[in-house]
Amino acid sequence: MSAESREPVTLDDLAARQQRDAAARPRPTLRELRADGRFEVEELRAPGGVRDEKAGREGIEVRLVSARPAGIAGPLPLLYYMHGGGMIMGNAWSVLPRLLREWVLPLQLAVISVEYRLAPQAQYPGPLEDCYAGLLWAADHASGLGLDADRIMIGGKSAGGGLAAAVALLTRDRGGPAPVGQLLLSPMLDDRNNTFSSHQMAGRDLWDRASNATAWRAMLGDRHGTADLPPYAAPARATDLSGLPPAYIEVGSAETFRDEAVAYADAIWQAGGEAELHVWPGAFHGFDTIAPRAVLSQDARDARSRWLRRIVGR
Repeated sequence: MSAESREPVTLDDLAARQQRDAAARPRPTLRELRADGRFEVEELRAPGGVRDEKAGREGIEVRLVSARPAGIAGPLPLLYYMHGGGMIMGNAWSVLPRLLREWVLPLQLAVISVEYRLAPQAQYPGPLEDCYAGLLWAADHASGLGLDADRIMIGGKSAGGGLAAAVALLTRDRGGPAPVGQLLLSPMLDDRNNTFSSHQMAGRDLWDRASNATAWRAMLGDRHGTADLPPYAAPARATDLSGLPPAYIEVGSAETFRDEAVAYADAIWQAGGEAELHVWPGAFHGFDTIAPRAVLSQDARDARSRWLRRIVGR
């Protein structure tokens, strides 16, 4: 059986995968995240965006998890972060241990991780509006949170990277907070799922073409693949990438998202914007999580940290 002829991945399959991942990496508690007082960590609530697009009702509250090095005076730059998981799984807490270890402490940053609603229970634009609402609230309350409102970065990995790209487009077009950078790690950008790399890596990458199609259908429903899909739903659809904050875009050469990530960086350049693109040779989706001690994984972490340091002026 060829890779292209595999049975489609179902939501039940992905739910089972989520349960296995959760068992292997249970959600950390606030006490665990505080690491014996090394970090100040708290859960916050922000007013939500649109809960039901058709009804136009106001949204429910958005849960945020805020973390910063303990005992640091003065406003800190903020990394506003969206977790991965194909928009159908994951949570705001489980990504924090890595963010705290790699960036928050070494770079003296604050981080806010957003608990956006997941598909298929919540479809576009619900999860995106959650992310945007949390950003608005954080920017409006920056002073009280000890944050530097002029040094807010947005970022995410995989689905979170796609949401970060969408938030950058949305806040530009709505005249919202202006991030100083966007960190897009193996971003999930294109619902059409028809690039060369998506076919090339079908049945090979950890997140392959079948998994990708299932997740996009869960998020977009009947809008999936339609010609008039807004760019905020799938940023690869955007025709105007001008006026965006500097971007750091990374992807593996052996992953499904390779070509859409490269194309997105190229479109930013063509629009006169700034993008730093890294295509890590031989790397698959989530390579640095699966093999964190590999030299390539260390190189990727170092490159991200250097970019973040430059963006926030550390």
